[in-house]
Amino acid sequence: MVLGAYEVETNARVVRCADWERGPGASLRCGLAALEAEAAVVVLADGPDLAPEAVERVIGAWRERGEPVVAASYGGERGHPVLLARSAWGTVPDEGARGLPALLVPCDDLGAPGDVDRADQLPERLRDDASARGGDE
Repeated sequence: MVLGAYEVETNARVVRCADWERGPGASLRCGLAALEAEAAVVVLADGPDLAPEAVERVIGAWRERGEPVVAASYGGERGHPVLLARSAWGTVPDEGARGLPALLVPCDDLGAPGDVDRADQLPERLRDDASARGGDE
């Protein structure tokens, strides 16, 4: 977990990013720099329908082609997951990895991962419903 502006109580490993004000790319660079890996797969926490097969396809394309940035695409549009090879980590712009050119891997058949920014955008199956818990709240 990368922290900058706020402190968060967590048991997770924390990386502090002094440059967090520069943008999401700065936070991503901080997190990546703390890893010991050849590559990292980036996914957003607000994509509840991300298919595990999309992750597998992106990793497979990277292994096969060796491109430094590989991203899933849906309807021809770049999406998640995104794989960043170590050689690309230092080139992530402050506005984020979307600013890097990427090899696109079609994942249309898997369905888009979704984008939940508000509670009303959460898929019905994931909503906390009082009737599902057996309560009358």
